[in-house]
Amino acid sequence: MSVLVGKQAPDFTVPAVLGDGQIVDSFSFSEATKGKYAVVFFYPLDFTFVCPSELIALDHRMEEFTKRGVEVIAVSIDSHFTHNAWRNTPINKGGIGPVRYTMAADLAHSICKAYDVEAAAPAVAYRGTFLIDQSGLVRYQVVNDLPLGRNMDELLRMVDALQFHEEHGEVCPAGWTKGDAGMNASPAGVAEYLDKNADKL
Repeated sequence: MSVLVGKQAPDFTVPAVLGDGQIVDSFSFSEATKGKYAVVFFYPLDFTFVCPSELIALDHRMEEFTKRGVEVIAVSIDSHFTHNAWRNTPINKGGIGPVRYTMAADLAHSICKAYDVEAAAPAVAYRGTFLIDQSGLVRYQVVNDLPLGRNMDELLRMVDALQFHEEHGEVCPAGWTKGDAGMNASPAGVAEYLDKNADKL
């Protein structure tokens, strides 16, 4: 499996359902995310089991992603018409409701192959998550196997860590959360941080 961290995020243009429910034939990732942070969020299939819990949890945190200037794009190999049907199915009937982020249709499997998250069998995307900075560089990636759902609060924490590092130049030690002190990336900085915070690690 490829490591994309430190590399330009692969671009794509595919049909999609936008966060406002509009269906488009040509959603351009590079145009939609130009100058913004982005999360590309792969999941296996619409109308399944773990997937709705993840996508609903992601939608519940959209205000927080929006406040941080993050464009969220969910990707699966389903069509944009299936995405639309899933959005229009009530949660109590197996749907996800009108989620407020883009759902891209990777019918040709080209996106999951470009990000190297396609499972061998069945040929669906693993639960891959990619955080991309404003210049288009991948700064964080994690890939879960199909049965293992993700933690959306951890994803928000990573957005906060990236933005803290960009703003302050300091690095974020283990367990760092927004509001915590950072660490100077030097032997003295490490020693100072551990002296004050070793009991928290």
